Amino acid sequence: MRRIALLLPLAACGPVPVAQAERSCMEDARLAQAPRGEISIGVGSGGPHVGGRIDISSDFILGRDPSEVFNRCVLRRSGQLPVTPYTQQPGYRG
Repeated sequence: MRRIALLLPLAACGPVPVAQAERSCMEDARLAQAPRGEISIGVGSGGPHVGGRIDISSDFILGRDPSEVFNRCVLRRSGQLPVTPYTQQPGYRG
């Protein structure tokens, strides 16, 4: 019984279904395509507020192809190549 309890956390690290890996790898591919950011401006009781955030991946900096980033991510997470290419995924913006 004790061995089973020790192995349960490792089970969560196993491969996921390809479709699930494809969904979760879309963000990696998008960040390889272009940085993402947001800016916030507001006024509150404490006065004006300005903030922002930018996400830049090393894949973008190194000029990696987003489709290849997607393929490698899906393979790493599921152990299989994608069934649907990156450019045909729902939400793809070319």
